[in-house]
Amino acid sequence: MLPALGNAREMGRLDMKPTLRPRKRRDAGFTLIDILFVVGLIGVLASMAIPGMMKARGAAQAASALGTLRLVNSAELSFAITCGLGFYSPDLPTLGLPPPGATDAFLADEMTGGATFMRSGYTFGLGGTPHVGAPASCNGLGPGQAAPGYAATADPIDSTDTRFFGTNSDGVIWRHTTTLTLTMPEIGPPPAGSPIQ
Repeated sequence: MLPALGNAREMGRLDMKPTLRPRKRRDAGFTLIDILFVVGLIGVLASMAIPGMMKARGAAQAASALGTLRLVNSAELSFAITCGLGFYSPDLPTLGLPPPGATDAFLADEMTGGATFMRSGYTFGLGGTPHVGAPASCNGLGPGQAAPGYAATADPIDSTDTRFFGTNSDGVIWRHTTTLTLTMPEIGPPPAGSPIQ
């Protein structure tokens, strides 16, 4: 049996308002501290990884430069054997002209458009001193314009890279910490640098 409601004072306080229960806090989302911690962690990891990535990128570009210089050496040798009668091309555009009856030139078009070309983070150049007694080549180079030797160089575009390369008609590729553009002879070793095996 239910007691009569009677006097509220006698029975204790009787409230008609519902009591509010404390809500449980839901941990949905991130706090500002969480986000700052994650951003800081990413910054620390990035600062540790970037130097390694830059070093790997520089090594890959240097390897590509060596491959390109080997390609230039091969093109010059092919020119001397098939078209230059023992003489070399004095410039890159001449290596871009195919010999009669051939469809392919000694070097690809992207490497023979001018005096220099850029590829994989390096600037390449090729030069040779014409010899008066050189015969005309089969791909249009006139008499006295072919060279008895040549010098090809590769300088990095990035000023922080200290790997400079050069080669000549000897076929040896040389490495130095400064440019070999002005010092690479057309035949024989340069005054500074070390050969790459």
